[in-house]
Amino acid sequence: MKLSIATTLLASTAAHAFSDSSPFVLFSTSKLNTPEKYNQLQTSNQVIASAKEILSSCPTSDYVIVSQPNVHAADIRDGSRCKMRSLCDAIASKEVKGRFSVAEVVGDLSTHSLEDYVKEACAAKGKVANTIKVDLTHLPSLEQKDKREQVLASNDDQLGIMLDTLKGDYTLVMVSDPNEFRAYQPDFVEPVHMDLKREVFHFEEDKGNQTHDTRPLFVKYQFFTPGIFVSLIALVVMLSILGVGLRALGSLEVSYGAFDKEMGPAAQKKQQ
Repeated sequence: MKLSIATTLLASTAAHAFSDSSPFVLFSTSKLNTPEKYNQLQTSNQVIASAKEILSSCPTSDYVIVSQPNVHAADIRDGSRCKMRSLCDAIASKEVKGRFSVAEVVGDLSTHSLEDYVKEACAAKGKVANTIKVDLTHLPSLEQKDKREQVLASNDDQLGIMLDTLKGDYTLVMVSDPNEFRAYQPDFVEPVHMDLKREVFHFEEDKGNQTHDTRPLFVKYQFFTPGIFVSLIALVVMLSILGVGLRALGSLEVSYGAFDKEMGPAAQKKQQ
């Protein structure tokens, strides 16, 4: 039963699906006015707004603000296995009646703003909020897998000891502040610009100075490229065809009187 509740709280997502995100966990021994449906991928502003709305009623007298820097959702839950047993056991406890969590939060979450907001919200209702700030050890980078798991286990033990000392109603909020994960930023290589120069120079590597190129003209430059050579051949072929056509037209021989109209008596008889 405990395992199923903890798995539902931290919804199953692919490990490190969003490298620049971190989980947000909020649970309380009192009933919370939590949204019925919400996405497991939200921005930090959306999560803070939802958390403030939940905490505006000042549900308990004790509030535990846990900061776990550089944590990811996969650090808490890997499939059906919970890596932070103390946290998962506390969430699945029968005493906990309200739960709200987001597996992937994009952006930094400020624990100080929530701590100040809780005090102000409870003061507005005539209550005194007892806030407990817990700063856990910064988790190493993902490349240091073994060391990261050791630090995470030590932090979970520290969190479990602190939870055992709590008596009565309490509300716990765990965030990652700051989160060192960063989104992928593509790097583009700038194109190389080559300027044309009127004069050709070659550099002497041993002397390091410039000397004027005195090579012959047809040695320095290439005048007949393959494209120009093919174009010249095509031009010769088309000019040959044009010359044949002109010669054919010029060879036509027609007498000057072939198109003259007959006006004599013989032409009148033909018309009758």
